[in-house]
Amino acid sequence: MMWYGAGWMGLFGPLMMVVFWGGVILLFVWAVKALSGPRSGVHDNALDILKRRLASGEINQDQYEQARRALQG
Repeated sequence: MMWYGAGWMGLFGPLMMVVFWGGVILLFVWAVKALSGPRSGVHDNALDILKRRLASGEINQDQYEQARRALQG
Protein backbone atom coordinates (compact mmCIF):
# COMPACT_ATOMS: atom_id res chain seq x y z
CA MET A 1 0.00 0.00 0.00
CA MET A 2 1.32 3.46 -0.96
CA TRP A 3 1.18 6.40 1.37
CA TYR A 4 1.34 9.71 -0.55
CA GLY A 5 2.23 11.81 2.47
CA ALA A 6 5.77 10.46 2.69
CA GLY A 7 8.89 11.34 0.78
CA TRP A 8 9.29 13.89 -1.99
CA MET A 9 5.78 13.24 -3.33
CA GLY A 10 4.42 14.80 -0.13
CA LEU A 11 6.01 18.14 -1.10
CA PHE A 12 5.78 17.94 -4.88
CA GLY A 13 1.98 18.08 -5.08
CA PRO A 14 1.45 21.17 -2.89
CA LEU A 15 4.44 22.90 -4.50
CA MET A 16 3.01 22.34 -7.97
CA MET A 17 -0.35 23.67 -6.77
CA VAL A 18 1.29 26.90 -5.57
CA VAL A 19 3.23 27.27 -8.82
CA PHE A 20 0.09 26.65 -10.88
CA TRP A 21 -2.10 29.15 -9.01
CA GLY A 22 0.70 31.71 -8.94
CA GLY A 23 0.97 31.40 -12.72
CA VAL A 24 -2.79 31.77 -13.14
CA ILE A 25 -2.79 34.93 -11.00
CA LEU A 26 0.19 36.41 -12.89
CA LEU A 27 -1.47 35.63 -16.21
CA PHE A 28 -4.69 37.33 -15.05
CA VAL A 29 -2.84 40.47 -13.90
CA TRP A 30 -0.89 40.63 -17.17
CA ALA A 31 -4.09 40.23 -19.22
CA VAL A 32 -5.88 43.00 -17.31
CA LYS A 33 -2.95 45.38 -17.84
CA ALA A 34 -2.63 44.48 -21.52
CA LEU A 35 -6.33 44.85 -22.26
CA SER A 36 -6.70 48.14 -20.38
CA GLY A 37 -4.87 49.82 -23.24
CA PRO A 38 -1.97 52.22 -23.31
CA ARG A 39 -2.05 55.12 -20.95
CA SER A 40 -1.29 58.16 -23.02
CA GLY A 41 0.32 61.03 -21.25
CA VAL A 42 1.79 59.04 -18.40
CA HIS A 43 5.39 59.85 -19.27
CA ASP A 44 4.85 63.37 -20.57
CA ASN A 45 6.69 66.09 -18.80
CA ALA A 46 5.21 69.52 -18.13
CA LEU A 47 6.73 71.19 -21.20
CA ASP A 48 5.35 68.53 -23.53
CA ILE A 49 1.90 69.03 -22.07
CA LEU A 50 2.28 72.78 -22.42
CA LYS A 51 3.31 72.44 -26.09
CA ARG A 52 0.35 70.17 -26.77
CA ARG A 53 -2.05 72.66 -25.19
CA LEU A 54 -0.60 75.45 -27.35
CA ALA A 55 -0.92 73.34 -30.48
CA SER A 56 -4.53 72.41 -29.72
CA GLY A 57 -5.50 76.02 -29.06
CA GLU A 58 -6.26 75.65 -25.36
CA ILE A 59 -3.81 78.45 -24.57
CA ASN A 60 -2.38 81.32 -26.62
CA GLN A 61 1.26 82.22 -27.24
CA ASP A 62 1.46 84.68 -24.32
CA GLN A 63 0.08 82.13 -21.87
CA TYR A 64 2.49 79.54 -23.24
CA GLU A 65 5.52 81.82 -22.78
CA GLN A 66 4.44 82.78 -19.26
CA ALA A 67 3.95 79.15 -18.21
CA ARG A 68 7.22 78.07 -19.88
CA ARG A 69 9.16 80.73 -18.01
CA ALA A 70 7.55 79.68 -14.75
CA LEU A 71 8.40 76.02 -15.36
CA GLN A 72 11.98 76.68 -16.32
CA GLY A 73 12.62 78.78 -13.25
